[in-house]
Amino acid sequence: MLRFTRAQPFVSFQYRTFSSKVTKPKIKTPKISLFNHDILSQEQFDKPTLEHLFKVADSLKKRIAKDGVVDDLRGKFLANVFFEPSTRTASSFQAAMNRLGGQVIPITAASSSVQKGETLADTVRVLQNYADAIVLRHPVSGAAKEAAQWADIPVLNAGDGSNEHPTQALLDLYAIKSEIGKLENLTVTLLGDLKFGRTVHSMAPLLALFNIKINLVSPAALKMPEHVIENIKARGGNNIHETEDLDSVIGDTDALYVTRVQKERFASEEEYLKVKGSYVINKEFLKKAKANTLILHPLPRVDEISPDVDEDKRAIYFKEPHYGMLMRMALLRSVLLK
Repeated sequence: MLRFTRAQPFVSFQYRTFSSKVTKPKIKTPKISLFNHDILSQEQFDKPTLEHLFKVADSLKKRIAKDGVVDDLRGKFLANVFFEPSTRTASSFQAAMNRLGGQVIPITAASSSVQKGETLADTVRVLQNYADAIVLRHPVSGAAKEAAQWADIPVLNAGDGSNEHPTQALLDLYAIKSEIGKLENLTVTLLGDLKFGRTVHSMAPLLALFNIKINLVSPAALKMPEHVIENIKARGGNNIHETEDLDSVIGDTDALYVTRVQKERFASEEEYLKVKGSYVINKEFLKKAKANTLILHPLPRVDEISPDVDEDKRAIYFKEPHYGMLMRMALLRSVLLK
């Protein structure tokens, strides 16, 4: 079985094959396969693989619109292991697995032997006897990678500390593409907690693959980490603009991705209060935005988006969970079926 001990890209490339009857080389593109792969980091995904997943999600969307449930993963079991609180991601993976005809084994920190001191390694080595794949959310950065080293079945990272949240990034890109009709040559503004925000740590480098201008707007204390900036540039993202002034970029923004200032990531209440409420998106502010600017948020929100924005046709943060279920269906199907 092909396993990763560290994140590696799924690389699509072209190669030539020759026939004795044909002098002109025939170009073939290998089939993209994620079968039996861990999903740990955005670093694993190149543009062709993302486009492949978008097509799989589109296909599944049509099938469930017609039949409600498909049987592609009948007989498969998913261990949904959440050692941090979650509403959307946990239920999204469960809905995705159930829609595909599979079944889910839900595990939380409160209901697991973690309370008795069991290690992560021991937990995953036990659960792999019951399930065909493990979805893991954990408060410690790097936990998903560690789990993958111990598990003999695929591990999907549902958020590890302030490190990454790759499946959220995939669904956000899919949402933008579905709503606008493309990803190429857009301007996307990432707003709020860029220091601790694992969703933007995964999302920003993937945006770079589509020649997207990336605006990074945050308080100085919550700037995007330098290693993420380097990752964006390594993916070809040379059009990056960092600022604390949202007004200066909102007029050219095609998609505004708002994030919560995460109280739980701060060392003290005092540090959190210094940046809490730095930006508030409300109906009055959106007069400065374009008529078709999308407003996204990974949720939950606190006070960074006013409820008066909810009915704005540009606000799609309550549609994102549907895109999330479809994208996670595409991932689970791809990981568990050849």
